[in-house]
Amino acid sequence: MTEARPEQRRVTISDPQVMRALAHPARMAIMEHLGTLEGGATATECAEIAGLSPSATSYHLRELAKFGLIRQAPGRGDARERVWQAVNPSFHVEVGPDADPEARAAEAALVEAHLVRDAQRVRDWLRKAPDEPQEWYEATWLSDSVLLVTAEELTGLNQAIQALMEPYRRRNRTDPPAGVRPVAAQYRAMPID
Repeated sequence: MTEARPEQRRVTISDPQVMRALAHPARMAIMEHLGTLEGGATATECAEIAGLSPSATSYHLRELAKFGLIRQAPGRGDARERVWQAVNPSFHVEVGPDADPEARAAEAALVEAHLVRDAQRVRDWLRKAPDEPQEWYEATWLSDSVLLVTAEELTGLNQAIQALMEPYRRRNRTDPPAGVRPVAAQYRAMPID
């Protein structure tokens, strides 16, 4: 039997400096990776994810720690090895419609960085899709739907989709079945007119 993990609260980020710190591709990759791990990871382990050297990754880890997004985790027995973990694996950005121009620009920079990363993930999949097993090729779904909803209905839809995805998040699957793979699930919902 698997023990239930303590529920993590979702942190709201509205500080422009923190948003700018997160708007770097290596830092996004590091945050995503650390947010999925229970015990944390070293700079060397994060470097593989970020595509950087361990020393460059150490710089980014220190910057993320400076903004309180990650912290040093308990060691693994080797005093020379520094392990890092996410302070909270779940966060969202919220500056609000009345935010000052600096906050709006920082939010835009962070969203743009995420959109670039997400588009690259799709391009990478399309390039390798013909070589993938048939079951994964058929299971992949790229869709664009136009819905007619009220703001209240959209809020409900967003909450329902988040609830559907929650049990499958890497950090929640302590004993995943054979054959699992990391999958980027990208969901966007916004007015288009």
